[in-house]
Amino acid sequence: MNLQGKTALITGASRGIGRAIALELAHQQCRCLILVARNRDRLTEVAEIVEALGTQAIVLPLDLTQPIEVHVAIAHAWRNHGPIDLLINCAGVSHQIPFLQSHLPQVEAEISTNLVGLYAVTRLVARRMAAYRHGHIVNVSSLMGKVAAPTMATYSATKFAILGFSQALRGELAPYNVKVTALLPTLTDTDMVRHFDWFRWVQPVTSEQVAKSLVRGLKRDSTEILVGWQAHAAALGSRVTPRLVEKLVHWAAPKPQRQRLVNLGKSF
Repeated sequence: MNLQGKTALITGASRGIGRAIALELAHQQCRCLILVARNRDRLTEVAEIVEALGTQAIVLPLDLTQPIEVHVAIAHAWRNHGPIDLLINCAGVSHQIPFLQSHLPQVEAEISTNLVGLYAVTRLVARRMAAYRHGHIVNVSSLMGKVAAPTMATYSATKFAILGFSQALRGELAPYNVKVTALLPTLTDTDMVRHFDWFRWVQPVTSEQVAKSLVRGLKRDSTEILVGWQAHAAALGSRVTPRLVEKLVHWAAPKPQRQRLVNLGKSF
């Protein structure tokens, strides 16, 4: 995909991987970037940098878990700034906690943003892309969409679901000349995960590395883009020796607080 002169909509654009992707697309001379996230102030900061690079930036503060709000905002964005050539679904939340200590509101937050929010935006944009018979959708999954991780059960589940959703969508939208790509970064050093207990032996990549890998993958028309050598090794290993990879992930994972689990059990 040639990005020069294109219009892209990026969710989760205010920080982390989404922010890095926005800046990289500006460097690639996209014509217009529609920046979506909840925090207006952060979006405005990103927009100022994007416009300094010569690309038009549209700030769209939006809570993806509110379907009516999303529907109205996307319709207005397409009418005023479209057609949208590229949709990048990057918005996501993550909670690291052993499953036995997890709470339903945290689970619902991850599912609402990572899956329902992604579905809502994709449905609205994909229908318009199909009518134009042109477009490209990128769904940001994770290496945890290939290899599930202890202490990250719900997050892993949503990222597995995103891969399945992307694969199904790829087949459905192909007759309309709309392409679908899944982006799978390994652990990325962003403010969302800096308070986490990191997995042993895992070397995090930067958001900028993820953004550059996405651009390379788009130019090659890749259907899945793995980021980082560890992601490639883990994905290959999960196909060839899945039991060994599962053991390695278990050994590398942060250990739960056993005493807290004992106390939790006494409370039933």
